[in-house]
Parts: sequence; C-alpha cells; structure tokens
Amino acid sequence: MFFPRSPYARLLAFLSLISSTFAAPSASDPCAKIAGQTFSVPSDVLACWKSFPFNETIRDNVLEVHQKVFNFYTFEDYYLNSPPPFQESTTNIRAELARIQGTKYATDYDFNRDLYNFVTGLNDGHTRWFPGCYTLIWQNILPAPIVTLEVNGIQGVFIAPDSAEFLAQFPPSFAASLNGFDFNRLAGAQIVEIQGTDPFNYVDFIASTVSGNYLDHGVRVNSVFSSYRIAGGTLSQRLGDLAGPPFPDLDTIEMKVILANTTKIQTVNIPYRMDYLGPAFTDKNSYWAANCAVQSDTNGVDFNAVGPTKNQGGAPASKSHAKGNIITVDSKPGNALNLPPPFFPTVPPVDGTTSGVILSYILPDGKTGVMFVGSFEPNDFNAFQTDVVASINAFQAKGVTRVLIDLHNNGGGFVCLGLFLHQYLAGSKIGYPGFETSVRGNQLAIEIVKANNAMQITDTFYSPVNWAFFNDTVMPVTHNYEFPVETTKVNGQFDINSQRFHDTCSESFVVPIPENPPFPLGKVALVGNGNCASTCSLFTTLMVERHGTKAAVFGGKPGEQVEYKGMAGNQVLEWADLDSEVKTAHLKSDPLAAPDLVINGNFRHNWRIAWSFLDESRPIAYVSEPAKFRFAYTKDTYNNPQNLWTFAAKQLF
Repeated sequence: MFFPRSPYARLLAFLSLISSTFAAPSASDPCAKIAGQTFSVPSDVLACWKSFPFNETIRDNVLEVHQKVFNFYTFEDYYLNSPPPFQESTTNIRAELARIQGTKYATDYDFNRDLYNFVTGLNDGHTRWFPGCYTLIWQNILPAPIVTLEVNGIQGVFIAPDSAEFLAQFPPSFAASLNGFDFNRLAGAQIVEIQGTDPFNYVDFIASTVSGNYLDHGVRVNSVFSSYRIAGGTLSQRLGDLAGPPFPDLDTIEMKVILANTTKIQTVNIPYRMDYLGPAFTDKNSYWAANCAVQSDTNGVDFNAVGPTKNQGGAPASKSHAKGNIITVDSKPGNALNLPPPFFPTVPPVDGTTSGVILSYILPDGKTGVMFVGSFEPNDFNAFQTDVVASINAFQAKGVTRVLIDLHNNGGGFVCLGLFLHQYLAGSKIGYPGFETSVRGNQLAIEIVKANNAMQITDTFYSPVNWAFFNDTVMPVTHNYEFPVETTKVNGQFDINSQRFHDTCSESFVVPIPENPPFPLGKVALVGNGNCASTCSLFTTLMVERHGTKAAVFGGKPGEQVEYKGMAGNQVLEWADLDSEVKTAHLKSDPLAAPDLVINGNFRHNWRIAWSFLDESRPIAYVSEPAKFRFAYTKDTYNNPQNLWTFAAKQLF
C-alpha cells in the first residue's frame, strides 16, 4: 500500500480508503444503539458521531477561539519552517485555519476531526484541541499491542509476548464483544505486514498521523509501541498508539504474522473495539448533553469574583503549580491496566512511594539505586519532594553508589517539581535550577499584565509575583515584565516576546536542598523511551546540558535517531486557564480576546518558552539532542523494568 509523503495527505488518503467500510447513519437513532455498552464496534460509534450535523455558528466560534489563542502560542513562527530534524512538523498555522474556515463539512465530527488533525499534526503535546464530544472519553482498543524487539541481532515488530496476560485485565465483556476472536494465540507473533505494508513503515505512518505530542519523529515511533509506565501508583502498561488510538477509524486491521513457535505466515484480521469512559447516555440528545454541550468548567472565570479555582485542566491558578504536561486518553484511570505480575521487579520498593508517581528500588547488585519517576504530576505536590528525599536516604543507608533514573512514558507535570528534582540531585551550589523563560508579547498579553499591575493581582499566572529577575529576587506586583518587548526574527517573521525571567520554584520547596550532590553526578544516569514530555524534558535537558549526565533511549526504529527528550516547552495553559486570565484582568470585551466556547472543548497551548542553557537564543524544544546511548528492547527487557535496569546499569556505569 502506498501513502503520500505529506502527513496530512497521508491521513486524508487513509481515511478515504477506509470510509467505504463504514455504515451510513440509519434513520433510527445510532447513538441509542451503543448506549449502555462499554465496548462497541467502531463503525457504530462513528455512526453516532456523524449524526450531529455541521453547524457554522459552532465552527465560527471554535475557530475564533483558535485564532486568538494562537496569538499567545510561543512557537507559532517556528512552524513556518521547522528546523532539522523536525521538518515533518512544518505548518503554516494561519493558512490551515483559513482552509478550515473556508471548508463546508458534512457533520460536526468531520469539522472537529479536521481541526483535531491539524493541531495534533503540530506534534506539540502542549498545544492540542480536544473536542469533548469525541476525545478523551473513548479509546479504540486492538487486542494486539505491538512492540519492537531485537531477536538474534535483528530488530523486528512483534505482538507483545505478554499480551494475553495484559489484556486479561479487561472485563469479560471485552472478550465477549469480539465475537469469539482468539487474541491469546497472537501473543509473541512476529509481524510480517500491517495493512499490506512493511510493519516499520506502518509504524512510521501511525507516528506521522496519529501520535502527535512530540516534535521528534523517532520519539513518536516509540509512542506507537506498547511499553511500561507508572499509572495509578503502580507499574502499568500502555497499549501504544497503534493498539490504542483515539478514533474509530478501523473496524479491523489486517496483519500477516508468524505465530510464536511456528514458521508459517498467516493472515489475520484483528477487530478493534471502542471503549467508552464517559458519562451515561441513552440516545443522541443525551449523548450531546453529556459530552458535547458546553459544561460548567469549559470556560474560565473571573478570580476577582469567585477566587482561584481548579479549572478544566486541573491546575490551580497558583504560582507554585505551573504545569508542563501532555494529556492522553490512555492516562485516564479507566484505561490504565497494570503491568502483568510476572514482569514486576523481584526486589521490593524502598521508601518514597506516597506521591503515586515514584517507585524506587535497589537492584540485586546492591550498588545501583533506581528511581522510576513516572510523572511530575503527583497526587500531592509536597509528597513528591518527600518521596525524593526518602528514596535518596534509603539508597544512602544501603550503601548505593550510583543512581539510575527511569523516565519511561513520563507525561510531565508541575514545572517546579522538575526543577526540584534537578536541584536536589545537583545540590544548591548550582544556583538557579531552571532555564531563562518568557511569554509571548502580543498586545493583549501586554494589557493583561498592565491590568494585573493596576489591580495588584497575585493569583494569576500573568501576575509579576510569580516570576523573578535574573538575580532571583521576586518581581514586585507592579512590575510590567511584558514591556519593553524582546523582538527577534524567526523564519522571516518578527517574533515578539516578553522580557526574560526566572521561575520562583524555590519558594515552593518544602524540604531542604543539600548543598552538594547526594551522589556524584557522574554516577547518575537517565533511561527511557523518549516519551518524556514537557517538565520531564526540562529535567532531562537540565541534567544533560548542565552536567553531562548520560541519557539512554530504548527502542525506536532501526537506523533512525531518537531524541532523549520529548517536546520541551516551559508551561502550558488550558483554554480555561487563559480565559480566566483575560476575565480576571477585565479584558473579555477587548476585540483581541477570544469569546467563550459554545461547545465543550479544550484548546490548550504552550504559553512559555524555555531557552536552551547551551544557546540562549534558541528554545530547547528546537535544539536537537539525539540520545548518545541507544539500545534495542529484547524479550528480556521490553516490559521487564528490573531486567532493563540491570542491563542499563552495566552499560552506563
């Protein structure tokens, strides 16, 4: 099968190819057909979605929000000609918005899917359009998660050998919905073709058209595969972007496989099933009311009237809780399946597990401590810090001499926790533990800061008291850091940003920072699969750029590079965050301000830039830093963390 080179053209060709397999919506209510079901045939779900007609008023409202939020997007001008090796993400954002504005769509879903594809194609997990009607409440599940393994010195694509045990965790209704399809026999099968093409080529296709979130194509390749992580406070496993995509694009997928312990090539058509995680509905109207209609937390609020509140993204408007994270459907609790028990470490975890995102171990060699940091978004902000201290203390008490930090599938989180972990490992002597940072200097942003100055507001992200000068003294509440603006030329455009400043994270540290590193930094190494988002990327880049820390990446496609970090912004604002900033500044009536969304959705964007420590004229997001240490997964390491850590320790120390 041949796909065009352009990611958007490839996706359109793919959707055109499969569109004939979908049944047209029937005269009866197609949403009633899937009501009450946990697992549904994808085409049945699509029929429900396509029953909502296209509405130009909704389209115009949503696009006006996008047009005006993009004025705050720090990386807009970079996309006109994304530098190597990130050329795949080159996009004229304004031209794409104009194209969508001028397109007549058959259904509301078709409009939202086109907009979703365009924004996701930026490959910046901070900047995403999530229409509540169709995203984050569904996941399409294939009972054949794939992995890349090296066998006899050759890397290939396989159905995960642990897939039978892994998928057994779904309720019995999942297997029942497959109408007798036996997915257990596929465990460990080598894949010869997917949809008529080489499996690695198909993985490239999914990485280009489905995965999003990361500028680097190699990192997105790893996102296609199943891999381990921490979710819900325990070791978990992702389905991967091929086995767990967000949309009902396929009812089945054709693979040619060689089953484990056989030599004959067989063709199998494996069924997908859509898993519903949203509120109950009974028909088309109740589905729309529950998921698509504007909700109480869709838009922002005026903090002067109601006080700071947790918004749709869950981030309190507090200077110590700025976030840099990605949002994915498979991180929702309902879709977080545990790593099968045979793959759990045989060594017990040590102290430092109360935050729900850190698991620490001492390997059988007695000298290697492992701190698995699955996220910087814990269930308790302070508990993350005390977990780090408890883990380090446990390592020191047991005579550990070297530390391996695992960052597999770390989706980022609170910016200050990334800076905390960096400074705790490096010691307070390093001084400021972060990057120079700035926000975009558009006219509305300038007016927001002016309003914050005039009203002496302290509870917004734009408030000057959130930030510090380069001498690390906190800005006074009346300081206008937006003006005079800093103007540079990016791809022929005048890119206008605020003055640069520092984070004030040290004010939120609740434990003392050691003056010196608790372990020599030459005895600290990082491992992961490159799926290290935002705050995780800030942390890894600080460790590598400032201290020369070894960073190793597992997996990827043979012969293609992989960055050791994913997308590295410095802070994300959800739509409700930005709307609250505007409303609290009493600027909602300004012509530059976006209107309230009239449907349920979230258009998040990267609000702050982190400038590279090595070259402060460049955002670290666009500094290519391929992993110097690359290792293939094997049957022993692909989903066995302890085996992987043992192997990595031998290679890196």
